Amino acid sequence: MSNYKRFFSKDYNIIFFTIVTNNRIPVLINNIEILRKSFLYAKRKHLFEIVSCVVLNDHIHLILKLQNTNDYPEIIRLIKYYFSIHIKNGGHADALPTLQNFCSKRKKREKGVWQRRYWEHTIRDEADFNKHIDYIHYNPVKHGYVKKAKDWQYSTFKKFVLDGFYDENWCDFSNVKDLDFE
Repeated sequence: MSNYKRFFSKDYNIIFFTIVTNNRIPVLINNIEILRKSFLYAKRKHLFEIVSCVVLNDHIHLILKLQNTNDYPEIIRLIKYYFSIHIKNGGHADALPTLQNFCSKRKKREKGVWQRRYWEHTIRDEADFNKHIDYIHYNPVKHGYVKKAKDWQYSTFKKFVLDGFYDENWCDFSNVKDLDFE
């Protein structure tokens, strides 16, 4: 049995999450509409706002602002549940779990699309908030999906540009070779 405990506080209602697919199967982008509906499904049952988000093929990073911090395990469960029951064959021909893994997951009423756990971090202050928003928006560049954050369509980056939080060319180092440092 694990000693892991989740942190809940009325004083801190903004939380960063990382949710990863089982064995990092690349099913999220190809099933983005189902994922969007998964979030809407959870929003019908709990009050929360998606502050920032990025979706990659095998994981999601997001920041949620919660009405009730005790709700977030259920919110994440609902997102995973809706996505899992609406995706066909694990969403990917090679995604079928091994027999042993499948039996273990069936006992726990899981389909095998998601890792059982997720990472959660309670945002404590403005610097922490900004650091995690930057992490979210830089993630597609970090993983090599795009060269510039503005080129990844599955994130809130463009919304943050429109809101004046970022310049459109944030983290665009393509012109570094042209800069004169002397």
